[in-house]
Amino acid sequence: MTVIHWFRRDLRLSDNQALWHATSDAEKVLPVYVSSEWEGDHHWTGPGRQAFLCGCLESLSKNIEHAGGRLIFRRGNAIEEIKSLVDEVEAEAVYCNRDPDPHGREMEKKLKQFCREKGIGFHDFQDVVLHEPDEVLTGSGNAYKVYTPYSNKWFDQEKPEPVNTVRTIHTPTTVRKGSVPNVGDWKLTFDDELLYEPGEKAARRRLKTAVEDIIGEYEERRNDPAADATSHLGADLRYGTLSPREVFHRAEEARRASRSESTRKSIHTFQKQLAWREFFMAVLHHYPEVLETDFNPDWRGLKWDDPGKGDRFERWQEGRTGFPIVDAGMRQLKETGYMHNRVRMITAMFLTKDLHIYWRHGEGHFMRHLLDGEIANNNGGWQWSAGTGADAAPYFRIQNPWTQTERWDPEGEYIKKWVPELDSVDPKRFRKPPEDGKALNEDYVKPLVDHSEEREETLARFKKHKEG
Repeated sequence: MTVIHWFRRDLRLSDNQALWHATSDAEKVLPVYVSSEWEGDHHWTGPGRQAFLCGCLESLSKNIEHAGGRLIFRRGNAIEEIKSLVDEVEAEAVYCNRDPDPHGREMEKKLKQFCREKGIGFHDFQDVVLHEPDEVLTGSGNAYKVYTPYSNKWFDQEKPEPVNTVRTIHTPTTVRKGSVPNVGDWKLTFDDELLYEPGEKAARRRLKTAVEDIIGEYEERRNDPAADATSHLGADLRYGTLSPREVFHRAEEARRASRSESTRKSIHTFQKQLAWREFFMAVLHHYPEVLETDFNPDWRGLKWDDPGKGDRFERWQEGRTGFPIVDAGMRQLKETGYMHNRVRMITAMFLTKDLHIYWRHGEGHFMRHLLDGEIANNNGGWQWSAGTGADAAPYFRIQNPWTQTERWDPEGEYIKKWVPELDSVDPKRFRKPPEDGKALNEDYVKPLVDHSEEREETLARFKKHKEG
């Protein structure tokens, strides 16, 4: 019996539900990855992300060869390519792990229909999340719109255990292998060094470091951007070089083994990030319109400024706003493909509440640059910051970049790392607007806006829309 395993965002051999079942059920498994045909700019991805993906695929290909098989590469429409391979190897079934995004689910429906018409099996599995959207519902069977009750229900659910690592794969030898994708396939260039080493082995090293050295102090250190005390597992969860089951259970083992109450609390706080991830995936599942408009219909049609008017949007993208904490975050993103989570909130709220630019413009910019960019979570975070989403901050909650700096980067360590022209400036000056609106020094730009004035403008816009 020969079957196909369709790799998508599960680029690993360990705890891979569909792959494990495929190799358990069939004598021969054809592992396949189909790369997309788009070229140039893309709303949901960019050069760094594609370079990381290609590195993960190269690593996966080597791991499959070590297990005795071959990873088959194709480029084009995934459904058509898999149909062709089904015929070529006379496959009796197709296996895959379910995708949380609308486009991926639509592809699964088409493939399932093809398999039904062909008279072969179609087996899809839960893999990207610990609990799928329809597993965590209110008592009346509705989707949650607020995180806290969702989280409580999520933690009450029994967590699925990981399956064994696939160590042996027998692949039909007659199929053309194809080549590992590279960023040039999408007419992109990427010559920088990636922040994270791609692939499953590197991901497992990051998980080990996170469990042993980071999550035990996560509660107290996670909001300090200079400490760099977060897990850095987001890209591994996004591309599936780690499974969320293994991440949760490794953390749970550490939590139960600890005798320190503060350590146990910190690890639980880390585990809550997995719940947040799945909360936003559930929101996207039940309300797919959030990718196009505001989750809260009360705020649809709110007045926003044109990002093409003037240079405000470009200066935000480039980290030249004159607000040190904002500029540090935007430059970190541009240079590394990563931004500290606390600073993501600060920069997002600055774009939407100080510059009055619609969140979708910032959402797209983040997705093109963040190596760990997850469509659902990025959307949820941006709508939270804009005040228009599920479990959103009320519109009148507007973060002040100056006081945020005083709280989270009081010594200016993070700012000075990413905005070197401010290296000689007293960090106390990062905590409040410069006098008379002037620049902090001659090498730095003056503040793009007056935060106090823009705060009042935002409040007025929301109030007017609410009343009208």
